[in-house]
Amino acid sequence: MPETKTAVVIGVGPSEGLGAYIAKAAATDGLHVVVAGRTADVIEGVAAEIRDGGGQATAVATDTTDEAAIAQLIETAEAIGAIELAVYNAGNNFPGDFMKMEAAYFETAWRVGCLGGFLFAQAALKPMLARGAGSLIFTGASASMRGRPNFAAFTAAKAGLRAMAQSLAREFGPQGIHVGHVVVDGGIAGDKILSRGLKLVEERGMDGLVGLDGIAESYMFLHRQPRNAWTHELDLRTHKETF
Repeated sequence: MPETKTAVVIGVGPSEGLGAYIAKAAATDGLHVVVAGRTADVIEGVAAEIRDGGGQATAVATDTTDEAAIAQLIETAEAIGAIELAVYNAGNNFPGDFMKMEAAYFETAWRVGCLGGFLFAQAALKPMLARGAGSLIFTGASASMRGRPNFAAFTAAKAGLRAMAQSLAREFGPQGIHVGHVVVDGGIAGDKILSRGLKLVEERGMDGLVGLDGIAESYMFLHRQPRNAWTHELDLRTHKETF
């Protein structure tokens, strides 16, 4: 019987969201997916959907900014099977008027968007480095690349995460770890936008929103790459997106 291999995806929300689609794609590739997020019933729903489709999945409620919780998450995954893929997908948008912004709000954006990535990466890398193999992928955004008005907190967090990912790629690539960063440049055609009837949907139409299937497949493309042809960063957008 083949040895179980796992994927850990943290930052999973509703079924029609990026984290869930990455988890489903990893399961389709034959990995036992550890589905992690803040809301127990939501991530259990995603895990159940994967299992109903013939895949393997375990839900673990986890706070991305809690070091002990992250350590327990990785320990749980390793008990199921060796982690081949770890994805940090946490970090909602944090807009705000800079001059009215409280320090606590700025710090929260950084803790979720950047500090959590550090905690997750450090914990996931330990077993990967022991085996000299594994993929560690971070979700980026337009803010990873450029700052816009009213997005100082979000930009600081996402740009910091991107810079950290570059450092990790250069430090651990020679040790067999593929570190990737995916910039999703534009609105995603998922639950957060579609369920709220935002004007963006009306203005751009569905082909003006980045598709979940395409994004998730890009993560798996990175994961499948042979080590003599690794890509560190992909930036994804629709044909309508200016950049």
